[in-house]
Amino acid sequence: MAPVFLQHNRRISALITVICLALLVFCLIERQVRQALGGNQTMRGLYPDNRAVRPTGRMILYHLAGLRMRAGTATDPPTILIIRGVQAHLLELLGIDETRPRWLDT
Repeated sequence: MAPVFLQHNRRISALITVICLALLVFCLIERQVRQALGGNQTMRGLYPDNRAVRPTGRMILYHLAGLRMRAGTATDPPTILIIRGVQAHLLELLGIDETRPRWLDT
């Protein structure tokens, strides 16, 4: 960060708040996936050599970064386009249905 953006205490406080919220979301995603995996807490497909490892928040978000959403119409709801199988497995572990985005339930 350039010193120009952090000249006032309010800006420093706001930056720390945003960083803490991002870290909280990061940790909650990692925790949800690990709990859904059960006692073993390892999964395959996160690395190219297909070894079984404990998923980290960084690896989860790396694999989910390639997801795209197809826009919906009046008769066809929007859906998440999955490119790799590990993405489908991670969405399943997170409890996300790719055919029904959450905002449709409200």
